[in-house]
Amino acid sequence: MKSVVLNWGPTLLFSVLLPWVTYGMLTDGGVEPVAALFLIALWPLAEVGIFYGLNRRVDEFGVMILIVLVLGAVSALVFQSEKMVFVKDSAVTGLLGLAFLVTLWLERPMMFYFGRKFATDGSAAGVARWNGLWDAFPGFRSSQRKLTVVWGVAFLVEAGVRVALTFALDTSTMVGVSGIMPFVVLAGLLTYTIQMGKKGRARMATAPAGDSPAGSSAAGSAADAAG
Repeated sequence: MKSVVLNWGPTLLFSVLLPWVTYGMLTDGGVEPVAALFLIALWPLAEVGIFYGLNRRVDEFGVMILIVLVLGAVSALVFQSEKMVFVKDSAVTGLLGLAFLVTLWLERPMMFYFGRKFATDGSAAGVARWNGLWDAFPGFRSSQRKLTVVWGVAFLVEAGVRVALTFALDTSTMVGVSGIMPFVVLAGLLTYTIQMGKKGRARMATAPAGDSPAGSSAAGSAADAAG
């Protein structure tokens, strides 16, 4: 429990609570919303710096939060009209999806880092175990790439649909749609990811014990992690 708190506590503090409180304080104090959006991005930036100073590695999840906040601030500078507010949100979602797909050309895709954040306690042993799955299991690597494609494409499709609906629906209806759609898409993605994990556990359970190059314990971990 302690390790989970140490892993997630700073992320929730610097990426959720402090930006939210600071934004309210700044805008209540007369700071322009766009300027406030840029200023609150300093919190996740500070977390990334502190994390690196303590662990000598980058917290990819913190970097993603930072990118999302900065994209939101930049897009707020561009989109000012009533309908453009919805287009702005869609643009951030679309850029996030594009970022997922771009990581397919990097050494490890985005979902590998997301999985490491969610599936480990953040300890050196937990991180080393997760990194070891990448090296030991081709199926683990392919599943992380597949998940990255699915999540990236889903975000791009969501962004496109929301833009189309912005100009097809009246503003009051779009407010409701825009508030519900991200949760529906996220729920679908999480369900798909969980189902992949279950199928992976089933495959590992029926595989011959000697087939795993790193032992049955690591094989079970790989199945739990990504399917």
